[in-house]
Amino acid sequence: MVSASPHSAHALGAPAGLAAVLAVSAGAAYLLAARRLRRRGDEWPWSRDAFFGAGQAALAAVALAPVPGGEFTAHMVRHLVVGMAAPLLLVLGRPVTLALRALPAGPVRRALRAVVRTRLFGPLFLPPVAALLDVGGLWLLYRTRLFARVHDHPWLHAAVHTHVLAAGLLFGFALCQLDPVRHRYGLPLRAATLVAAGTAHGVLAKTLYGAPPPGTAFTGPDLARAAEMMYYGGDLVEIALAAVLARQWYTATGRRGVPAAPTATGRQRQLSRRQAFSGPCDVGAATVAQKAHWWAASKSPRRVTASGARESGR
Repeated sequence: MVSASPHSAHALGAPAGLAAVLAVSAGAAYLLAARRLRRRGDEWPWSRDAFFGAGQAALAAVALAPVPGGEFTAHMVRHLVVGMAAPLLLVLGRPVTLALRALPAGPVRRALRAVVRTRLFGPLFLPPVAALLDVGGLWLLYRTRLFARVHDHPWLHAAVHTHVLAAGLLFGFALCQLDPVRHRYGLPLRAATLVAAGTAHGVLAKTLYGAPPPGTAFTGPDLARAAEMMYYGGDLVEIALAAVLARQWYTATGRRGVPAAPTATGRQRQLSRRQAFSGPCDVGAATVAQKAHWWAASKSPRRVTASGARESGR
């Protein structure tokens, strides 16, 4: 049975260092690609750099920095960052779009485009499937003896966190659909998937109040704090995801709601020319005096001066 050990949560050693190096390297590659776009005159919002950089910094921080609190509480903080907060920040940075725009034409770019549009990986981007892989994996981790088996093995622990990160990224990509994918699903399906996934995540957090993961013996206060962290922290990330979907819904409905500019008919254009020529008076017609003056001026003889300009004969 796994007991609470103050050192086992930080004893990841080489896997933690490798994770930090990969996070920093990915962040540096992203910034270099964005700089390349801007140097050649392409537009790339700085906010995306901030989102992606914050996600990579969060991953590096939880891999190296000690987390305060009990052992299970510290583990849950890492779970929230690796599986929920960091994936959302990375998805908001649109790394696939950046790679497709920054990579030169060639086999690497074609391979990346083929991966995101292939039928083989298409079902993984179906929102319910991505949610099942994400939240279902957490149920498997915390409600079976899997957590107890990998708890004291650093490389297995790192493999579990890698799966949590990959599942979180997949869920974020499928739900937000900011990067190019083979098939785009409607907002109702994605919103319903978010509600269902959030409910399953909240129920899992509540089950941890009453019973720890099988094969573990965490203290009561540590278990309660970890469960609260999972419950309320998950709610915050899910609210952020809901805000992304709401903005997409507002943008889509706003564009459809803008009325098209009316096109003037031939009769309307003719009336407009007549009104502009005669000048508006009362309800848009010229007065009798104005019409008489215009008729007299049009009937007066004209002569051509030496300079070639036409003058009235009066």
